[in-house]
Amino acid sequence: MKIISYNINGIRSGINKGLSDWIEKNYPDVLCLQETKALPEQINTNIFDNLGYNHYWFSSKRKGYSGVGILCKKKPIHVEYGLGLDSIDQEGRILRIDLKNLSIISLYIPSGNDMMKRLNFKFFFMKNLFLHIKKIKNKFNNLIICGDYNICHHEIDIYDPIRNQRFSGFLPEERKWMTCFLNLGFIDSFRNFIKEPHHYSWWNYRFNAKKNNKGWRIDYIIISELLKKEIKNVYLMPEVKFSDHCPVVLEIF
Repeated sequence: MKIISYNINGIRSGINKGLSDWIEKNYPDVLCLQETKALPEQINTNIFDNLGYNHYWFSSKRKGYSGVGILCKKKPIHVEYGLGLDSIDQEGRILRIDLKNLSIISLYIPSGNDMMKRLNFKFFFMKNLFLHIKKIKNKFNNLIICGDYNICHHEIDIYDPIRNQRFSGFLPEERKWMTCFLNLGFIDSFRNFIKEPHHYSWWNYRFNAKKNNKGWRIDYIIISELLKKEIKNVYLMPEVKFSDHCPVVLEIF
């Protein structure tokens, strides 16, 4: 089974650039998308129907902003939209599908780049996400949480840990939250599989960051510890250029 998580940074732009051909070539069983930036009626979903996918979308009420989606080959038993908290759910940041023996979440944690306006909301979101996942964890033993977490966990996950420790995405409080989140009974599938440095999933469009590999690893596929033995392969796809992020791929038996 192949699961891909990808912050597409605008699905309509991705479609115009050939996203459907890329999906057809890689043909994941499940594709979790973040930052779709579109209402469902603004997306040409026929291309996903033609590829044989069931597809589900949870969009922000604010047009052209945020939003998550999931494409899956098998029809889910249940689809869950949001956390149940309107102040969070109006931004369309969490979507879950329940399959027969597996539950998968597409997650988009807010950026706190505007530290005066959005950092408090980011921590509010993180607190409520933690409580939500803690509540449902026992119900869904085989849980996979794909997405853009907007947090680098360790120094190995960011190109310049010294100068970036003052910025949202690598603040000590964010990194501590990530540790606590994983301690709920999850593992970072990529770092469990790949120990070497210089692997990143996001690069600033400016300063030739991608060319010089000055990136941040903020996109994860977090899995229940019970699934650790099922991991076949985990890797990033930095060559894919529909977005300023790159896809994360998990293959499990």
